[in-house]
Amino acid sequence: MTLRIGMLGYGFMGKAHTNALDRLSLFFPDAPDVERHILVGRHAVDEAAERYDFTHTTDDWTAALDEIDVLLNLGPNHLHAEPSIAALERDIHVLCEKPLASTRDEAERMATAADASSAVSATGFNYRFVPAIQHAKRLIEAGELGDIRHFHGRYVNGYLTDETAGWSWRLSKEHAGAGALGDLGSHTIDLARYLVGDIETVTGHTRTFTNERPWGEGETRKVDVDDAYSAQVDFENGAMGILQASRQAHGETNNNNFEVHGTDGAVKFDLARLNELEVHHGDDRGFQTVLVTNDDDPYGDVWWPPGHVIGWEHTFVHEHYEFLTAIESDGKHSPDFEDGAAVQRIIDAVQRSDESGQRIVL
Repeated sequence: MTLRIGMLGYGFMGKAHTNALDRLSLFFPDAPDVERHILVGRHAVDEAAERYDFTHTTDDWTAALDEIDVLLNLGPNHLHAEPSIAALERDIHVLCEKPLASTRDEAERMATAADASSAVSATGFNYRFVPAIQHAKRLIEAGELGDIRHFHGRYVNGYLTDETAGWSWRLSKEHAGAGALGDLGSHTIDLARYLVGDIETVTGHTRTFTNERPWGEGETRKVDVDDAYSAQVDFENGAMGILQASRQAHGETNNNNFEVHGTDGAVKFDLARLNELEVHHGDDRGFQTVLVTNDDDPYGDVWWPPGHVIGWEHTFVHEHYEFLTAIESDGKHSPDFEDGAAVQRIIDAVQRSDESGQRIVL
């Protein structure tokens, strides 16, 4: 079976996903065959198609659905819902980048469409496919940490610390839905759910530090999404959580980290050292660094000999392998659109809590 791929959007994420498709058959020879069939976009799309090795282009996503088996929806957040829903209604498989949508209502509609479709849905939370994070998941599920008490997750960068940095769609509530909360916080929220479980209450706070940014010659546009957020959450299993993100953190580039503490141990992860997991076994020796590159580690038998580390881009290879294999086997993929919608509910709860000053019960 050869799956015809259509890709909507071809910026940063387009490069990441195309790179994954390039590597897939070499390292995962049992993965389904794919054809990079059509690229959807409006600006310099022919040039992008040549660079990414797509054979056709269009500026009309509705026309693309006539020709594909799989849609990779990598467009801005406000373009996630309608193309994805239309594809699912035709039983076309969809991998949509995170956050799933720009609003909770859109995310709910997408999850409903996925549930009604025979197609496979996937939300692009690529960090679930870091081997060290999967190792942390194994330890938690095996009871190595005991009962989980705390989750602390933080994702910060500094690309908007310069107040003269220009306006983009990511700074628009209409197009993005949320700022650092959706862009970075969605990853943290998903990892919290993946590692610890469902969240039942949220107390959130957001802040916009820079209210307008340059746009064009001598003009500015309003920033109406958050630059930073923080939240306190309670999990259904009794654990507590603290979540935080900012896009105005000096000295930070892509600092994604978390720690999970239980009654018998703890783990810590830092994306800057993504092949490592800090593990504490409840003794007085502190944390020990575990290198997660052995053959029996997640995906360890696919890449290089032990100790030969992998990088951020490999998470997308793992993601595509799991997604495409689920399609071939008529199985399910995780995280799916329901996972994406669950994260969107928490994003919405943070925003509502900030507006009301109240704790939100999900």
